[in-house]
Amino acid sequence: MCGIVGYIGKRDAAPLLLEGLQRLEYRGYDSAGVAISGKSGGLKTVKAKGRVRELESRVPKRFSGTTGIAHTRWATHGAPSDDNAHPHLDAAGKVAVVHNGIIDNAAELRAKLVADGVEFASETDSEVLSHLIGRSTAETLEARVQQALSRVEGTYGIAVLHADFADRIVVARNGSPVVLGIGENEMFVASDVAALVRHTRQVITLDDGEMATIKAGEYRTYTTEGSRTAASPTTIEWEAESYDMGGHDTYMHKEICEQADAVDRVLRGRIDDRFATVHLGGLGIDAREARGVRRVKILGCGSAYHAGQIGAQMIEELARIPADAEPASEFRYRNPVVDPDTLYIAVSQSGETYDTLAAVQELKRKGARVLGVVNVVGSAIARETDGGVYVHAGPEVCVVSTKCFTNTAVAFALLALHLGRVRDLSVADGKRIIAGLRKLPDQISQILRGEEEIKKLAAEYADAKSMMFVGRVRGYPVAREASLKLKEVSYVHAEAYPASELKHGPLALIEPEVPSVAIVPDDELLEKNRATLEEIKARSGRILAVGHQEQEVADHTIVVPRNEPELDPILLGIPLQLLAYHAALALGRDIDKPRNLAKSVTVE
Repeated sequence: MCGIVGYIGKRDAAPLLLEGLQRLEYRGYDSAGVAISGKSGGLKTVKAKGRVRELESRVPKRFSGTTGIAHTRWATHGAPSDDNAHPHLDAAGKVAVVHNGIIDNAAELRAKLVADGVEFASETDSEVLSHLIGRSTAETLEARVQQALSRVEGTYGIAVLHADFADRIVVARNGSPVVLGIGENEMFVASDVAALVRHTRQVITLDDGEMATIKAGEYRTYTTEGSRTAASPTTIEWEAESYDMGGHDTYMHKEICEQADAVDRVLRGRIDDRFATVHLGGLGIDAREARGVRRVKILGCGSAYHAGQIGAQMIEELARIPADAEPASEFRYRNPVVDPDTLYIAVSQSGETYDTLAAVQELKRKGARVLGVVNVVGSAIARETDGGVYVHAGPEVCVVSTKCFTNTAVAFALLALHLGRVRDLSVADGKRIIAGLRKLPDQISQILRGEEEIKKLAAEYADAKSMMFVGRVRGYPVAREASLKLKEVSYVHAEAYPASELKHGPLALIEPEVPSVAIVPDDELLEKNRATLEEIKARSGRILAVGHQEQEVADHTIVVPRNEPELDPILLGIPLQLLAYHAALALGRDIDKPRNLAKSVTVE
């Protein structure tokens, strides 16, 4: 959600920090700020409500210094404003803090500080940290930060500057990502590698409960109790150019158009034709253990949850293992029964989604085996799980997920095939699924070539006051994801229901002003789905069908190529990504940065 950038070295810090903030804009934010440790001593800060460009316009020409921190804020405590923007200073103006996360006991700490005579300049929970650090009398900055954190309950990723310790930046992590970037006689810090890739590809990702001190030519990592840790650098696999728009008007459009290549990447090197299966070397589960799995539970949030629903159906169909998906944000609060014979799978594009990470940690505490399906190597979920599958979608910058959703569904197809072949799936069926997987990139390209027709349809449906999305069995999670996409990026109200549930209540909403999008594949449920179209049409509802052939009852049909029935959901959702995109474009929405949303949700 919020973004952190920091720099210490020999270069002028402000331009680097502002560039880093611009690279984190996709995470979602409402204000921004920067603090520099000036050459003459003391801290200089500039803050602004709105976009990074507003902040940049306020930075004076003489704002030099070789050490600094910067931040983009997504409001939790206090409305978006200049005062509530980070960095936050202590009363003496010597400490500057940027903070991602939520301090749960901020009200209690604030009351104690106010009673001691401290005057707060903002409504945020984060300002508590700057005052706690500023009031500490410990000898080192590291000890002052540790003392402050010992009083804090909640989640944080922080970076701290102090005018009296101008040769360093101290950072800490608990539940919110912090990444160190190692340069040549310079160091960087960020909440996301996107801010670092233009300057270094050597990074260290802190673990929860870990801190670091960075200086121009060195770094050290340690726990919040002071014990040294042995953090090893890793190499970022993504190039800086991956974060550019590549000639597209928006990142969302670019990422939709990248899906054929992205799917090719997730398949590359994993298919085993000899045994009609796949190699997933990161799973850490041998054949005997795989045969012992009695149930699969998939956990994710938003699009990751919907991809998990598609995955659960594939696992049941191909491996014949009972499987279901559940929102991680609900699972972690309902005191679930953790079964030793259940394989748990955590799904997250960023690998840092807080609700999903918290569910993983609770499962691990209870002794469960947990796998991760994530896009970011070295992310928190990737490190905390027992194994898993990287989806290799490449950087996804737009807030709404497209190519990562598709690649996650393909990764689940690989996992389902692997589990199926270990169990009772025949060689013939294994070869059938492999042939289908190999068709996917070309079929995706074929769908994308029909963009102009989908654009025309989007213009017809963009003025709807609400839309209904329906699908049966394999089509239902497709409907749910398509409904979410439309809501996220166009702000048109939409709901998704199982087609079989339409007559049990939602049919009351059908009218000409509420069009229905129906997922109608050529599978064993085709006639049932056609009956649903008749029900909608009988109530004067407009229908946009998505399927493998024209539907006469529908007002419009988007025809997609047919694959194997188990894999069809992967393709059926792609034209609906374009529908949401072009509806949003027709309505003049901020497509890459939808209101109120953030890319990586690292708070509850």
